[in-house]
Order: sequence, then C-alpha cells, then structure tokens
Amino acid sequence: MPTDEKRQAVAELAELIRSSSALAVADYRGLKVSDMQSVRRTLRASGVQLHVAKNRLLKIAADEAGREELKPLLEGPTAIASIDGDAVAMAKALQEALRPYSRVVSLRGGLLGGRPINAAGLQRLATLPPREVLLGQLAGAMAAPIAGMAGVLAANLRNLVGVLSAVADRKRESEGGAAA
Repeated sequence: MPTDEKRQAVAELAELIRSSSALAVADYRGLKVSDMQSVRRTLRASGVQLHVAKNRLLKIAADEAGREELKPLLEGPTAIASIDGDAVAMAKALQEALRPYSRVVSLRGGLLGGRPINAAGLQRLATLPPREVLLGQLAGAMAAPIAGMAGVLAANLRNLVGVLSAVADRKRESEGGAAA
C-alpha cells in the first residue's frame, strides 16, 4: 500500500517531468556521495536540477505526466537531470559536470521537448554552439541571398553609370577635338 510520502514524491516527480523542457537520464553507479554533491553543485550553477529517485516511483510519475517514453531508460541506479529552458545548456552542463566521472557515470538518454533522445544525441547536443551564435548564423544565412540580389542589381546600375560616363567622356573629347 502506498504511503503518503510516496504519493507526494510521485506527485513532485510527475510535476518535474511535466514542467521540464528537457530531461536526461544517467546511471550514477559507482559515484561517491561527495562526488554526487559536486555534480549537483556544478549543475545547479547552470540552472539544471539533478534528482535521484527509485525507478518504480519514476515510472509511476512518468505515467502520470504522460511521458511513457521515459520508462525504458529507468533501469538500475537512476539520476534525472532536468531544466526548464535551453536543452543545449543542460547538455553542455551535464557534459562538463560529468567529465571527471566519465568512467563511472554514463548517460542513457532522455527527453527533448517530449521526444526521446539517446545518449549520442545528448552528446551531439552538447557540441552545438550557444543559442545566440546559432541565431546569428541563421540570420546570416537568411540575409545572404538578399545581399547577393542587392549586389547583382547594384552591379547593373554601376555598369550603366560606367557606360554613360564613358559616352559622356567620348562626347567631350570629340567636341573638344572639333573645336581645336
């Protein structure tokens, strides 16, 4: 029979899963308590929360939150990292925080906006440039064709001005030669 504490824990986990824009599931087997505290501190500085809970409670919470895709990742010692914001920031923070413990901690996968993502996808996400840089690249890519078109149109006008200038110079030369 479930206790009130367990019901409360499931409700909190369900709300965490529901409200997070991205989740990552890690196997923390072999990590010391002091190391786990260090990882939590590092992640907290980046706005990422790290939770450890029993898989049974996490599975019930995933069902309540409507995120059944999370359930296959919940095997063995499980830590869930969550963020309500930039998923790339979470992936980068996880990569940075777990780097010293890469021999004992492994990412299993997670959810990105409600869609499952594997561990390799999380690693690729961590290598993306920051959001501002991506937006700048997108704006540059969108502006490039317009700038090219403006250059082509300006070139035609420059050529026309050059031809008219040459005709005017020849006319002055011919008028100057006839007057002499």
